Amino acid sequence: MGVLNAVSWGTLMPMGALIARYLKVFQSADPAWFYLHVSCQASAYAVGVAGWATGLKLGSESSANNKVHGNIGLALFVLGTLQGFALLLRPKKDHKYRLYWNIYHHTVGYTVIVLSIVNVFKGLDILDPEQKWRTAYIGIVASLGASAAVLEAVTWYIVIKRKRTAFSTPKISHSMNGDDGYSNGRV
Repeated sequence: MGVLNAVSWGTLMPMGALIARYLKVFQSADPAWFYLHVSCQASAYAVGVAGWATGLKLGSESSANNKVHGNIGLALFVLGTLQGFALLLRPKKDHKYRLYWNIYHHTVGYTVIVLSIVNVFKGLDILDPEQKWRTAYIGIVASLGASAAVLEAVTWYIVIKRKRTAFSTPKISHSMNGDDGYSNGRV
């Protein structure tokens, strides 16, 4: 159960967010980034639900007090389920409500990631495995964080470069009959 949740909620979910956040900047990755993001998140959710269900069963048979871990797990299940249903309600890119949907989606998504990482550590505290497992998960989280930092820098570089290029490129009129492109008839 712990491995299922560490892989799904604690690793695949953050990876899916990285895919969405950083691949969509590359125009050649559209729409592949979206399908990779959805596939990663759906896989994480499916494996996570299996881990959550296993945790419910084991938690009911345990005398240990795992209330906080269980409550966070329940919150993750609910938020993950809401994200899945929200996909069905996603407005088109140019719809007036798309901004609000994006705010909702990003807020819930990042909340899931933070809670997932916290809950993996709570689970490690409960199971008390050998230190190498905690160290391995710290390495995974650190790798994801380092990847995000590097990709954030690359993303900003690309976006700024695009804006500078677009701003400095002179506007060339492709109009006919000597029109200057401003519809005022001057040559």
